[in-house]
Amino acid sequence: MPGPLAGIRVVEIGFWVAGPATAGLLADWGADVVKIEPPPGGDPFRGIFLSAVGIDVPFNPPFELDNRGKRSVVLDLKTEEGRELARALVDRADVFVSNLRPGALERMGLDPATLRGRNPRLVYCSVTGYGVDGPDRDRPAYDIGAFWSRAGVAAMLTAPGGEPPVQRGGMGDHTTAIAAASAISAALYARERTGTGQHVVTSLLRTGIYVMGWDVATRLRFGYVAGPGTRRETPNPIANGYRAGCGRWFWLIGLEADRHWPDVCRAIGRPDLVADPLTVDIVARRKNAVAVVALLDEAFAARPLEEWAAVFEREGVWWAPVQDCDEVARDPQVRAAGGVVPFEPEAGLPEQLASPIDFRGTPGEPGRTVPEAGQHTEEVLLELGYDWEAIGAMKERGVIP
Repeated sequence: MPGPLAGIRVVEIGFWVAGPATAGLLADWGADVVKIEPPPGGDPFRGIFLSAVGIDVPFNPPFELDNRGKRSVVLDLKTEEGRELARALVDRADVFVSNLRPGALERMGLDPATLRGRNPRLVYCSVTGYGVDGPDRDRPAYDIGAFWSRAGVAAMLTAPGGEPPVQRGGMGDHTTAIAAASAISAALYARERTGTGQHVVTSLLRTGIYVMGWDVATRLRFGYVAGPGTRRETPNPIANGYRAGCGRWFWLIGLEADRHWPDVCRAIGRPDLVADPLTVDIVARRKNAVAVVALLDEAFAARPLEEWAAVFEREGVWWAPVQDCDEVARDPQVRAAGGVVPFEPEAGLPEQLASPIDFRGTPGEPGRTVPEAGQHTEEVLLELGYDWEAIGAMKERGVIP
C-alpha cells in the first residue's frame, strides 16, 4: 500500500544530513523525491564514510539511511541553465527542501520568493543552521556546532569540572529532520484548506533549544539556570544509572520518586529504608543523595544484571538496560516495534533502520536503495519534456554529466 505522501513531489537540494534526512523521511512516507546534486560526485556526504571511519567498504550506511528511495539528478548550479532546470523541477513540485545557506540560495535564484512566485502552491522548507534571519543566518553550521554546542546541549551534559562529551553523528540533524518533516506535513494540510503553500523554517539551533526546553523554559520563567549534575548528587537517586555486579549498567526510571521508592527497597532487600528518616521521602533522599546513591551502588553490585532483571520484574521496579548499538540491533523489542526492517537482500542490504514513525492505515515501506549520483538525470529530464537531442546538447555544455 502506498505511504501517506504518495503522489507528493519533492525536490531536494541538500548536502550532508539535515536537509537530506528531511527529504528521506518524506520518501519513506511515499513521496517522489528528486535529489539535485552537484557534479562530479554529488552530495559530499557520499564519500565521507571511508575517510571518517577508515573502513574500505562499498556502502555508506549513514548516507543510505537518509537518501534511500530518492531519484538523483546531477545539475551544475553554477550555470544559469542548470539553475533554470532546477527551477523548472520545482515548478511542478509540491515541496522544496534545502539546507543550503539562505544567501547561497538567493544568489542562485532559488530563494522562497522566487520559487513560490513561480509556484504558489509550493511548500518551501528551509532547514538551516541558525535560521533565515539575524546576523548568523549564513554562518557555516553542522549539528555539532549549532545544535550540540551553541544550543546548550553539550554544556548541560557536562559534569562539573569535566570535558564536554562528544556528540554521535547526526543526532541534531535527525532531530531537526523530524521537526522539518512535521512542518512540511502541516503546511501540506494547510494547503488543502487554503490552496496555497508557504515557507516553513526550522534550524539546528532552534531544535537544540527545544530539546533543552525544560532548562531553557525554566531560565526564561524564573531566571534560574540549573547546572548539570552528577549521578552521585542527583536530585532523585532512583532516576539514575547504576552498575550491576557483572559490570553492566542500567537505569532506574522512578520519576515518581515516592511512588517507586518502596519497590526499589523491596528489590534490594531493605524494606526498612521506606520509613528511615534519611530516605523516607524525595526531600530526604535529595538532601542525602550522595549517601543514598552509595547505598544503592553497593546493593546493585551484589548481583549480575540478569538476576536483577528478574527481581525488578517481580517487585515492579521500572528500569531499562544501557545498551550498545550491537545490543540495540539484536533487541527483540526493537524488531517487534518495527525499528529494523527487511530491505533489498539482492543488493547486499538484508536489513536497514526504519524511520521512526509508522502509518497503520497507509503504511508504505522504505524505498529503493540509495541512487548513484546522477542515476536518474535523463529520466527526470525526459519527464520535464526534454528530448534526447536536447539532453545530449546539455551534456556537451556541461550542464549535466
